[in-house]
Amino acid sequence: MRTTMKRAVIPELLDTDSGTPAEIAASLCDLRRINRWFGGLATTQALIENVSAKRELRSFSLLEVAAAASQVPEVVRTNLRKRSIDIDVTLLDRAATHFAKSKNGTRAVVGDALALPFADASFDLVCSCLFVHHLLPQEVVQFVNESLRVSRVAVLINDLIRHPIHLALVQAGRPLYRSRLTRHDAPASVWQAYTMEEMLDLLKQTDASKTETSRHFLFRMGLVIWK
Repeated sequence: MRTTMKRAVIPELLDTDSGTPAEIAASLCDLRRINRWFGGLATTQALIENVSAKRELRSFSLLEVAAAASQVPEVVRTNLRKRSIDIDVTLLDRAATHFAKSKNGTRAVVGDALALPFADASFDLVCSCLFVHHLLPQEVVQFVNESLRVSRVAVLINDLIRHPIHLALVQAGRPLYRSRLTRHDAPASVWQAYTMEEMLDLLKQTDASKTETSRHFLFRMGLVIWK
C-alpha cells in the first residue's frame, strides 16, 4: 500500500489545548469514538494477544503513553480479562487535564514521553495509540529507545497509516465530529502519519532486537518492537 502523499507536519490543536474546556472534552470524546469504531481498540488488543502468545505470558504490567482519556487500555484490559489475560495499567500523559475524571483506580502520571520518568525495565510493555504520528522522525527514534529502556518485553505502537484514501475518508467524516478541534486535527493526523515503510526505516535506528508489523482496519498499523 505505497503512497506518493508526502508527509506534512501540521500542528494539532488538541496538542496545545487550543480550545475551551468544552471543546477539549468534545475532542477527547471524538477520539474515543474513533478508537471504538475504527480499529483503535482492536489493534491494541491484537498486539497484546500476539505478545501473550509468543512469550506464553498471561499477566503484564503496561505503561500507556499519551493515554489521554485512557479509553483504549481500560477497554482492552476488560476484554482481555475474559481471555484470562491480566493487565496492570499505568497511564502517562503530558497534561493532567487529559485524564478522565474517573480512572477506576488506575495509576496516572504526568510526564514527558521522550524522557519517561521511570527506572529501567519498570514495565513489561510500553504501549501508545495515535501518538507516534505527532513526533518528528528523530523523536520517533528517541521515543522508541526510551520505551525500550523502561520495558522488559516489548514496545507496542498502534497508529495511523498515511494514504490519500485515508485522508478522503477522514474528510468525509467531518460532519460526525463534535468538536472544531477534531475537524482540524483528524485530517492533520493523516497528513502527519507515517507509512509502514517509513516506520520500519526509523526503527532500524533504534535499540530494538526485532520488529513485527501488522495492518489493521481502516489504515491502522500495529508494531511489536521487541526488547
